[in-house]
Amino acid sequence: MNLRQLQYFVAVAEERHFGRAAQRLHMAQPPLSHQIRQLEQGLGVELLHRTTRRVELTDAGRAYLERARAVLSSVDDAADHARRVAAGATGHLTIGCVGTATYSLLPPLARRLADELPGIDFAFRGEMLVPDQVEALRTGAIDIALLRPPVADPSLRVRVLRREPWVVALPSDHALARRKRLRVADLAGEPFIVHSAGRRSAMYDRVVALLREGGVAPTIRHEVGETSTLGTLVAAGLGIALAPEPITALRLDGITYVPLAGAGGGVELAVAHLADRTDRHLERVTDLIADLTAD
Repeated sequence: MNLRQLQYFVAVAEERHFGRAAQRLHMAQPPLSHQIRQLEQGLGVELLHRTTRRVELTDAGRAYLERARAVLSSVDDAADHARRVAAGATGHLTIGCVGTATYSLLPPLARRLADELPGIDFAFRGEMLVPDQVEALRTGAIDIALLRPPVADPSLRVRVLRREPWVVALPSDHALARRKRLRVADLAGEPFIVHSAGRRSAMYDRVVALLREGGVAPTIRHEVGETSTLGTLVAAGLGIALAPEPITALRLDGITYVPLAGAGGGVELAVAHLADRTDRHLERVTDLIADLTAD
């Protein structure tokens, strides 16, 4: 028995006529009849009652038809699945995001992935610090990271997506919240809320360096692990914070965002994954992310 014989049998069983089945299969009738006889001999059962006008299924033939259709359907499904895998249209991916990307980029990204790649099963982890993302990529806990360079790990491929300008997050009743734009020097003497230095946050080093370059000796009031907590403490009036502009997607009562002028080129956002990953579906997702961030 082979798949072609199954296809021949299904055609004859559905047409109930060798001549019409042969036309459907684009072949001559004698070789079709020969293949069906070989199939029956191989099985050791009669599948068809033959007459001069038509054929009828035996009980064994009806049972065999049901299974034959299932087998052919499974073969078609397997071929379709293989094509979808090759095209990067199926699979499973977990994406980890730094805090600001969690609020600004993750919502439109999740919608676009659902629309354009419905065959891929996605999971998301937000509010991740860069060192945690790098470790999660190494262990396979996540497949793709949206993070802040630099990342000194040769096992990762890092693709810079864009630069995001700095903003100052202030309590809404703060005197500086009424300004249209601020400079680093305007922040002298203010208490700051920053991401945790103890967990080696990339943002901690960036913020401290930016303040010192602007001649401000930072006074650290609170260190936090999540951007949402940073915003909450600012809204509570416990200090101010510096963050990339996408933090403005985190809308809280009592917080005002003011652009920071003269702060260099801003902060890079990048997408990263293990360099030896060649999955087509991973490539499709990283390309989609790059396209989305370029809009």
